[in-house]
Amino acid sequence: MKTFIIGISGVTNGGKTTLAKNLQKHLPNCSIICQDDFFKPESEIETDKNGFLQYDVLEALNMEKMMSAISSWKENARCSVVSTDRESAEEIPILIIEGFLLFNYNTRVYEPPDSPGYFDGHVWPMYLKHRQEMQDITWEVVYLDGTKSKEDLFLQVYEDLIQQLAKQKCLQVTA
Repeated sequence: MKTFIIGISGVTNGGKTTLAKNLQKHLPNCSIICQDDFFKPESEIETDKNGFLQYDVLEALNMEKMMSAISSWKENARCSVVSTDRESAEEIPILIIEGFLLFNYNTRVYEPPDSPGYFDGHVWPMYLKHRQEMQDITWEVVYLDGTKSKEDLFLQVYEDLIQQLAKQKCLQVTA
């Protein structure tokens, strides 16, 4: 059985979880894994020279545990959907993985504001590093305009997903 995995990433407090939960409400067979659930304990998070805890690096996350959760979802998704109509795209299990990688510096508004120097000295450089890593990967990545309303972003992503699910349905029928 095919599965459909979606990644949502962006700036801290930028609406990733809101978008993921809204999509989950509208998509059948949809689950969410939040990267924030996999931070290591604070005692294991390194501190930079300015005294800031380094949460915006992959080393702050228990990625093995997160990958295990994703693998477990993939295995269970194959077992959990019972279908009488093999051609229904609505029955394709969907996983949304949402995380903290940062994509928008100029329009970032965060309340409460960061400590002085934190964003420019740590968050933005880590964003640039992670974005370059994303650009080096050959996956299809769709960048969203964070200045649009939550409703407009939801509609854009939802419509794209429905189109992709319809393509999956066609692939299942012809396979």
